[in-house]
Amino acid sequence: MDTSSSVKKQNFTVAIIAMFFMFAMISFVTNMAAPFGNIWKNTYEWSGMLGNMMNFLAYLFMGIPAGKLLSRIGYKKTAQIALAIGFIGMAIQYLSSLVGADTATFTVSGQPIMLNFIIYLLGAFICGFCVCMLNTVVNPMLNLLGGGGNRGNQLIQTGGTLNSLTGTLTPLLVGALIGTVTDRTAMTDVAPLLFIAMGVFALAFVIISLVKIPEPNMGREKSTTKDKYSAWSFRHLVLGVIAIFFYVGIEVGIPAELNFYLTDDPLCGAAIGGAVAAIYWLLMMVGRAASTAISGKVSTRTQLIFVSILAIVLIIAAIIMPSDIRVSMPGYSVSDGFDMFKVPVSALLLVLCGLCTSLMWGGIFNLSVEGLGKYTEQASGIFMMMVVGGGVMPLIQNAIGKSAGYMVSYWLVVAMLAYILFYALVGSKNVNKDIPVE
Repeated sequence: MDTSSSVKKQNFTVAIIAMFFMFAMISFVTNMAAPFGNIWKNTYEWSGMLGNMMNFLAYLFMGIPAGKLLSRIGYKKTAQIALAIGFIGMAIQYLSSLVGADTATFTVSGQPIMLNFIIYLLGAFICGFCVCMLNTVVNPMLNLLGGGGNRGNQLIQTGGTLNSLTGTLTPLLVGALIGTVTDRTAMTDVAPLLFIAMGVFALAFVIISLVKIPEPNMGREKSTTKDKYSAWSFRHLVLGVIAIFFYVGIEVGIPAELNFYLTDDPLCGAAIGGAVAAIYWLLMMVGRAASTAISGKVSTRTQLIFVSILAIVLIIAAIIMPSDIRVSMPGYSVSDGFDMFKVPVSALLLVLCGLCTSLMWGGIFNLSVEGLGKYTEQASGIFMMMVVGGGVMPLIQNAIGKSAGYMVSYWLVVAMLAYILFYALVGSKNVNKDIPVE
């Protein structure tokens, strides 16, 4: 049965809106981890990206099981389970602000690690399960509802636009709540944001429960014979999986390292750093909105090639620019509120990369699952597993930044972008069209 054509004959406007809403929540939850790192690195210097790492590490464990859940219980129930897990994860992170601040569990290099930090990491890990499952639901569903191809990419980019909107708000809100990082800065400072997140999860659970969502797998007969092929049989998917691993590392690493860079800048601080990093996510929203408008006319592959080249140029320029050359950018400080602040010109160049990275997730996903048919759900689970790159690569980048300098660490981003350019030019071609996918 051709599920994409049957879906296109029906009106699933409400389902599309529901997917958009969940797409927005993914970024809202994910983007808390990096700015929260400014709280913990004040106590544990090495911990800046550890919460982010725990968030993305969950993808490694949940990616493939989430794909299997789609096939067994459907999109709607998988989304409901994800939302319930997200509520629990946020509640545990809030719990870290209440208990264990004076209780040591073990030591690292002679430094006691307090129970509240362990609780926080557990909450971040559980939230990672939530966003992994939501990602597994919304990407193939939007691609399906759009009928695949450019239209499928168009819906993914529209959802990505809302994703970027909440991604913009999260570091801005965290930065405003933290203000200037001091010895007294703690998770209690961001408790209001955690309460908002829990409320959103509860509301989303109710909404999804009431919405009709197509379930293409529920009516499909299960084969009793073992399939000699799988999603791994497609070269363009395998290369796309590597591309998505690098891409999420790029998307997270650029603003996260920039936030740390500006936080340590004597003329900036955590609030200004959070506000400038928020502009990156704002520009991702702008880029995705632009892609939504042109995706019906400009191919996904062409868009991916262009933005990969532009991002490489911008980051190399940021690396070589002297740090004493400054420009005015909007920011926030406790004393002055919202105002224009002088930041290194490299910050502006890195922020502009948001226009480029905005198109990459949808583009890579769309090209990688094109022509996969019945293997799409399995492919989506594999993709989610590789989102762990958003934890691994920024952690490596942060280690490079600490030892060699923040700007030097961006050479790693350049290398990852070069691979994505290769994928767009060569690796995305489906050379396995002889494999039956119905």
